[in-house]
Amino acid sequence: MKFPNYLTSIVKNSITISFTLFKLMIPIIILIKILEEFGLVILLSDWLTPVMELVGLPGAMGLVWATTLVTNLYGGLVVYASLAADVPMTVAQVTVLSSMMLIAHALPIEARIAQKAGVSLSLTMFFRIGMAVIIGIIYNQIYLLTHWLQQPALLLWTPDKVDSSLQAWIQNQLISLLLIFFIVLALVLLLDILKRLGIIQWINNLIRPVLHVLGIGREAETITLVGLTLGLSYGGALLINEAQEGHIKPLDVLYSMLLLGLSHSLIEDTLLMMLIGADLGGILVGRIIFTLIVIYLMVKLVNHLSPSKVDQFLVKTVVK
Repeated sequence: MKFPNYLTSIVKNSITISFTLFKLMIPIIILIKILEEFGLVILLSDWLTPVMELVGLPGAMGLVWATTLVTNLYGGLVVYASLAADVPMTVAQVTVLSSMMLIAHALPIEARIAQKAGVSLSLTMFFRIGMAVIIGIIYNQIYLLTHWLQQPALLLWTPDKVDSSLQAWIQNQLISLLLIFFIVLALVLLLDILKRLGIIQWINNLIRPVLHVLGIGREAETITLVGLTLGLSYGGALLINEAQEGHIKPLDVLYSMLLLGLSHSLIEDTLLMMLIGADLGGILVGRIIFTLIVIYLMVKLVNHLSPSKVDQFLVKTVVK
């Protein structure tokens, strides 16, 4: 294939994938902004106060997690930074909070992406929120019993003053969407080059034994790796495209999306949480171990369900 034709093909594929993402994201972004203006986050934070107490955190941290659930990690970090001086926390507590934020954040958008790939919306929501609470409880008990990481947490990052005007919000969203397109373009090009060079096959051979144990087929291996390193939105967008083309089986989509729900964007998101004083062992190593155990158990559970139950409640074949 001639280079101009090759480049055109890459750009067209990237536009298709990005457009799929934008159709999902833009209405939800607008809806979230409206609900924020009507106090949804404050209401949700009140509901989360008992959960915070269950995992050994101050009730005020409910506002941090509520913001994170509805918007994203950056929104939660801004709220945390504003509360940190008045609500001091230990490294153990920040690690608990960070782990919960890493597992359950930006759910309106990320759950919708999973749904577009075929995974039940309610399954994604309950699974990620439930697993976030469970890891919070486990970590809290471990830190209480061992008296580990009880020193005061050190906040290494202070956010710039946020322009709350509607104009600034629209500008930021447009910049984010444009950035997403260029990241998708770079991903599509990089994956194609790596595939032609045989590097994808080499990477797949390394990770295949683990993913095979978890029930993820080889067709979804590379895309799962993209999600693990760069984020669920990008891995999910590629999964949607492959699922619609019929290249990936529904169960592979299910297991991949559940895995990415617990562990995605392992580099960027982990570094973000370290900026507020979280322990690397808890938010990275511990979370990966937790993810592997949970997905292994989920695969065992799903294998005992009939195909009709799986199709009805968990994952469906998607079409264009």
